[in-house]
Amino acid sequence: MNAYRLKPLSFPWPPFLYGMAIVAAFMCHRVAGMPTPILNEQWRWIAGAAMLSLAVFLDIWATKTLLESCTTILPHRGSSHLVTRGPYRLTRNPIYLGYTLGTMGIGLITGNAWFFIMATLAAISTTMIAIRREEMHLHARFGIEYERYCRRTRRWL
Repeated sequence: MNAYRLKPLSFPWPPFLYGMAIVAAFMCHRVAGMPTPILNEQWRWIAGAAMLSLAVFLDIWATKTLLESCTTILPHRGSSHLVTRGPYRLTRNPIYLGYTLGTMGIGLITGNAWFFIMATLAAISTTMIAIRREEMHLHARFGIEYERYCRRTRRWL
């Protein structure tokens, strides 16, 4: 049996990667501050709060959709059902998209441009470490049904 069929990851990397990105952004800002080039603090804060709210909404919606579909929400557990409804109609990775938007929203709220750099690095790392393995797992479990889903739904946006 294909090892990817059982479970995609041995460790839940994405939450760890985004947590490290947030810590790194704060540390980089302390060492080499870089201002966020937005017109004024009020609009920057409003945009950041809106982005962070969208991220939380997207994560809750995606988690609720997975739970309603009776499949795991943990990235290191095997999926029992292919979920293609809810936010999964728009993106194959709405939870990771939420993490990325949330990290950028924190950057706007705090005025720390390092968050944008670290969110981008976390998204790239998540794609390389987790998403590709999750995709192999889903392909091994659901075959042509997953291929059809991939053709009509983008990985990120």
